[in-house]
Amino acid sequence: MKKHNLIKKVLSAALSLSLALSLAACSSGSNSGASKSSAAASSGSAASASAEDTKEYKVGIVKFMDHASLDQIEKKIQEQLDAKSAELGVNFDYADYTYNGQGDSTTLSQIAAQLVADQVDVVVPIATPAAQVMQSVVTDEGIPIIFAAVSDPVTAKLVDSLEVPGGSITGVSDALNTNMIMDMMVAVKPDIQKVGLLYSKSEDSSKKPIEEAKAYLDAHNISYVEKTGTNTDEVNSAVDALIGEKVEAVFTPTDNTVMSAELSIFEKLNDAKIPHYTGANSFALNGAFFGYGVDYDDLGAETANMVVDLLVNGADPATTPVVILAHEAATINTETCEAIGLNLDDIKAAFGTLGIGVVEIATAKSFS
Repeated sequence: MKKHNLIKKVLSAALSLSLALSLAACSSGSNSGASKSSAAASSGSAASASAEDTKEYKVGIVKFMDHASLDQIEKKIQEQLDAKSAELGVNFDYADYTYNGQGDSTTLSQIAAQLVADQVDVVVPIATPAAQVMQSVVTDEGIPIIFAAVSDPVTAKLVDSLEVPGGSITGVSDALNTNMIMDMMVAVKPDIQKVGLLYSKSEDSSKKPIEEAKAYLDAHNISYVEKTGTNTDEVNSAVDALIGEKVEAVFTPTDNTVMSAELSIFEKLNDAKIPHYTGANSFALNGAFFGYGVDYDDLGAETANMVVDLLVNGADPATTPVVILAHEAATINTETCEAIGLNLDDIKAAFGTLGIGVVEIATAKSFS
């Protein structure tokens, strides 16, 4: 047992040193490796300073990668924790423990080891891949996890069930209503014959909605073409292939890989007059025609509330149900809508038959 503990300490020290070197590289201009989130680094003093008699909790926040959706969630978690700090007279220190995994599993493992060494009170991974890596490392150390934006935590093997997670991990899901997205697609073009499915096979969050989309399209006698990519270049090639296949629309679920590539693909789809139906409004912000999913500001706030309930009120993750937020309006990029030759009033009328409202947005890199 002593030998095992010694090995474990040496491994932890090695991982911590590796992460420290990676962080040093980032601060000198490198884009590779783990990096402290700029949002956390510039956060207000409420998250980093506290009086001696103020109860302090260390909150580790781990974002899978940079893109508009995950950035929005991270920012809202931090804002809500600051608000709760002021309301409750405690200090949720996230500024010293917020990291960006840069979409790399090795970097995420190094971050997990560092958070263990820092003895944080809770880890908040944002997106399924980050949650999976955090679970594999920190749960063995007795550190609870409150995840954000995990589309299918059961399939991802994070929880036993949505109602009773059964371990030291729970959180907030951004599960899709895939059938509704398909219904809206058909409402816009009732005679649609061929749909492109664009996603990354490496993302567990995409598996279930893609299978749901296939089942829907099969049931409605609509053909489909699948194309995948694991990085931006591959996603661009997949889009080229879908255009070549003459698909009439493209569907992407809450896929981080495609989301990170959206700014580089939307103009190709616009030029081909192909609407891109997606599972989050951030896709529409980055140029896609359509986004439909949970409000990520709401998701971030609810995640922070669960963190507070765990730390302050002693909530047990094993018996705290996973929260699934309700879907509301569809987000339409009005610039893209015009570019692909669709009429916004017609879109609103078509969605209205399904009881779905429309939020209008224009193309931008990130939410203000």
